[in-house]
Amino acid sequence: MSRAEAATPFDGKAFVKNLSTAPGVYRMIAGDDSVLYVGKAGVLKNRVSSYFNATPKSARIMTMLAQTARMEVTVTRTETEALILENELIKALKPRYNVLLRDDKSYPYVLMTQEAWPRIAMHRGPRAIPGRYFGPYASVGAVRDSLNLMHKLFKLRSCEDSVFRNRSRPCLQHQIGRCSAPCVGMVQARDYAESVRRAGLFLEGRSDELSDDLVKSMEAASVRLDFEEAARLRDLVASIRSVQARQYVDGRAADLDVLAIAMQGVAACVLLLAFRDGRNLGTRAFFPRTNGSDNPEEVLAAFVSQYYGEQQPPREIVLDRDIPDRELIEQALSSAGERKVQIRCNVRGERAGYLDMAKRNAELSLAGERTSHAAQRARAEALRDMLGMHELPGRIECFDISHTMGEATVASCVVFDAEGPVRGQYRRYNISGIEPGDDYAAMHQAIERRFRRAVEEGGVTPDILLIDGGAGQVAQARAALNELGVEGVALVGVSKGPARRPGDEELLLPDGRSVHPGAESPALQLVQQVRDEAHRFAITGHRGRRQKARNTSRLEDIAGIGPRRRASLLRHFGGLGGLKAAGVEEIARVDGINDALAERIYATLHGLDTPDMNDAKSGARSEG
Repeated sequence: MSRAEAATPFDGKAFVKNLSTAPGVYRMIAGDDSVLYVGKAGVLKNRVSSYFNATPKSARIMTMLAQTARMEVTVTRTETEALILENELIKALKPRYNVLLRDDKSYPYVLMTQEAWPRIAMHRGPRAIPGRYFGPYASVGAVRDSLNLMHKLFKLRSCEDSVFRNRSRPCLQHQIGRCSAPCVGMVQARDYAESVRRAGLFLEGRSDELSDDLVKSMEAASVRLDFEEAARLRDLVASIRSVQARQYVDGRAADLDVLAIAMQGVAACVLLLAFRDGRNLGTRAFFPRTNGSDNPEEVLAAFVSQYYGEQQPPREIVLDRDIPDRELIEQALSSAGERKVQIRCNVRGERAGYLDMAKRNAELSLAGERTSHAAQRARAEALRDMLGMHELPGRIECFDISHTMGEATVASCVVFDAEGPVRGQYRRYNISGIEPGDDYAAMHQAIERRFRRAVEEGGVTPDILLIDGGAGQVAQARAALNELGVEGVALVGVSKGPARRPGDEELLLPDGRSVHPGAESPALQLVQQVRDEAHRFAITGHRGRRQKARNTSRLEDIAGIGPRRRASLLRHFGGLGGLKAAGVEEIARVDGINDALAERIYATLHGLDTPDMNDAKSGARSEG
């Protein structure tokens, strides 16, 4: 970091603008690159923004914020994964402002003792007590939920031996149906041993048979209209799935680097996820200069060669794609490090989970980099020069239309200023009264509605108005502006090239010229950023309107999900809430659900863009 960068105060509010709402881990870093604090969040944007709002802070927090020069985030798929990763990073980095608990070096386990009448309980620390240890679990809460469920199902004792040996009558746990009271001989040893065996199967993850029985009981309770019992059983099924969920940040990989690359045009981000000695060291984002290359394989190969030419490589490097000269690079790294180095690109199981995490963080890091203040100003200056404007554009708006074969047409309007997106001023317009699929009429209506209000109420108008579409959409937008008498707005059309590749866009300028700036043009990069945001906002609005119109389960919006699979998913997870809390790998375990379908289900339930949605939108457009 340069002295100038170190002297510049960290703009927390600007950083928060570009954060994801996904769960994850954030790190506050000082000017000397030391880590000040590591924290986790169920919603990164909400948690991090709380540091920079007007709420009074403690002296410790204010001191920490004053020393923060930058922040980094790592997105995870669930909050549980974020918790485990936070624990790993705290142990590895020992941040200055984290509270270090005495038991922060170990995760909680479930202990089933090795006795004539085994008890089941939570355990931390050394495994000095004879018995079986199940775990580690992500949190004490997860262990307690598991124990609570097993006490209800199997009625195993939880009391200490000193209490167990001196009981003369059943305790309260037996009276409320959570213990079979072996202390006073109210259960046969054979029956108790069978309960212990079943509890062991459950804790080993072999709980499918148990879940099926619970689902059948739940359905039977619903048939006889015993909805309270059905709800209780539904919650039990959801608890089982939650406890058995696999985590992908538990540090079981001993010596491993995971690399994923994200590219937008010629801008690239390589995300490194590192494991050493079984510890997850977190993520680090690199932004290599591509010198005009838009080939991700080529950029990643150059990064691997140069980075590990200066750094000691681990025994295994996992890549999100194959690279040129992979075997040659592998041999060179092995020779330089005097140990075997393996570079892999096709992986399964845990490593596939690590790759998924790295890919998502690479995409988010690249998006954040593109919206940084300095880069934003440079792109704005380039766009100003291209359009022949005298001053930097203070406000840019972009309109886009989204529908599926003419159904539930929605127009989006996004707003950017000198700092980036102004999300509080985004607007959506539900389009009606037109022929289904008529993008021209939809654009005319959206522009007319937005600027009529500005004319009548004296509202603000943009310096630049981007239209996602070709000459037809631009003509409709111009006609709407002329009808309202709106002047002083630079109207620019953004049309994809024949191959529809990023960087091939054609811009229709206000003076009637048509230009192809090319992928390296900062002006086009700003246009792409605004256009992509309008595209995302339009699709999200269209999906919501379509869902409301159909008034059905969101599962039915997914290609490949019929009544049978829908019922199977809801039974497996105990309802839509349990399904939404599951990860892609858990969903794929359901019979009849493959990996691709599981990814579509996860994306739909979490409001993410899916390939089939983008294809449907693109195919429905008349132009651009």
